[in-house]
Amino acid sequence: MTPKPHHRDTKTKDRSTMLTAEYTIPGMHIRDHMVEVPVDWTNSDGRTIQVFAREVVDPAKMGHDLPLLVFLQGGPGGKSPRPMPGEGWLAHALDTHRVVLVDQRGTGRSTRIERATLDQFDTVAGAKDYFLCFRADSIVADLEHIRKTVYGGVKWQSLGQSYGGFLTLTYLSTAPEALSACYVTGGLTTPTPSADEVYRRTYPRVEAKTAEFYRRYPLEVHRVGQVADHLAANDVRLPDGDTLSVRRLQMLGIDFGMAPGFDRVHWLFDEAWAAEPDRTGSLSDQFLAEVAQRTSFDDNPLFAVMQESIYGNGASAAGGTGATDWAAERVRADHPQFSPDERPMLFTGEMMYPWMFDEIRSLRPFKAVAEALAQHEEYTELYDARRLASNEVPIAAAVYYDDMYVDRGFSEDSNRDVGGVQLWMTNEYEHDGLRQDPRVLRRLMTMVAESGTAR
Repeated sequence: MTPKPHHRDTKTKDRSTMLTAEYTIPGMHIRDHMVEVPVDWTNSDGRTIQVFAREVVDPAKMGHDLPLLVFLQGGPGGKSPRPMPGEGWLAHALDTHRVVLVDQRGTGRSTRIERATLDQFDTVAGAKDYFLCFRADSIVADLEHIRKTVYGGVKWQSLGQSYGGFLTLTYLSTAPEALSACYVTGGLTTPTPSADEVYRRTYPRVEAKTAEFYRRYPLEVHRVGQVADHLAANDVRLPDGDTLSVRRLQMLGIDFGMAPGFDRVHWLFDEAWAAEPDRTGSLSDQFLAEVAQRTSFDDNPLFAVMQESIYGNGASAAGGTGATDWAAERVRADHPQFSPDERPMLFTGEMMYPWMFDEIRSLRPFKAVAEALAQHEEYTELYDARRLASNEVPIAAAVYYDDMYVDRGFSEDSNRDVGGVQLWMTNEYEHDGLRQDPRVLRRLMTMVAESGTAR
């Protein structure tokens, strides 16, 4: 039985958990919890951080015994969504569930990692060891602590978006007894990915997305090339003082995997130039400000720092060495068409490069620890292949056929290698289908319900 909202007084029952706020907004009753957890779940050295969880329930159903649905946000380094009344998938979930939105450690209100975080370390090695405690295994340990201390150990269901699908497989490898059903959107991956293989598959997909962008907006071939040529010939500065290089301009392609991504980039270049009508001279202040915002990491440096480490899975994660060693940069060398000098200019996607930690102001403080992580070899195991193969927890996964970020071939591998998986493969949505249409979650829940396998 799922406990009622007031079943547990976390202020008095457990000193490591605290109910920090309880309030009602239109259509939602909210309870905010702060939970103290170890920095390193494998080492009881006394260091702790705080993890924040927000429980949301329909006010009309506060006294009902509803199943729990924990949301696993994308990333790495993604905080949970902030609930808005009547919005998207959450509104649908609240019809039948009590939803738990957790800020993954290092994000949002969960001891967020920022530049000041590095001040507590005397050595790069110490900082690297700290950051290694922010991977999927630690996140799952946090979730288990929340489930047991705040919710009395009741089973819950999970909804994993993007990187949340990776977390789902780690959760099923670690504590399948905690889960009664799993829903995954755009994030079902193979249990044994290597960073090199991920990017070998990613570059062709990003190239195809760029070609699709230019087909939709053929004038952008000239417009984008004109801006790139201007940047190559001039020292152009962003509002924060960073140089806007062509390779930083290419980063805008990270948006191409989202439903409105092509349109957002198109309208950005539509107002690139300060002078009209010839669109030459200087780039507009608005354009520069938007590029700075879209290509900086002020709000989420963990996304850039930890991007490749999510593919580190044991000592043999990359060709026997374990080190990811800037895989996106190395694999890019096999794709010369992505050179900043090529025209039409190809955009890049969800790739992190070592030069970013020199050229982007918000990432410069993290350069040394990012390099140390790139060379780290002894990663913990995130997936238990044997346990996943015998998994009995039902998994319903939406696989987006044209997904730019997660290769559908990896999803098909999981369908073969992980028990209990039902795939729904569709080209109706991009990577953000869950956010765009509540019918995505509805269909996944129906798949599990009709299978009769929920435990």
